[in-house]
Amino acid sequence: MLEVRVDYNRCTGHGLCELEAEDVFEVGSDGVVHLQTDQPAEEHREQIRSAAAVCPTAALTLLE
Repeated sequence: MLEVRVDYNRCTGHGLCELEAEDVFEVGSDGVVHLQTDQPAEEHREQIRSAAAVCPTAALTLLE
């Protein structure tokens, strides 16, 4: 099972995570990212890794 954590103190809503994994992340009207699901499917693992890697504020953590 995958677990993704968002550090809301770091997130500034750049939206790069949403571009990498739109089924997992969404930048809301409040300007920060929200998870589409609490337990992302295994098939999204690489997309989530990519999203965490491109996040300019390092706000995403993937726990494996």
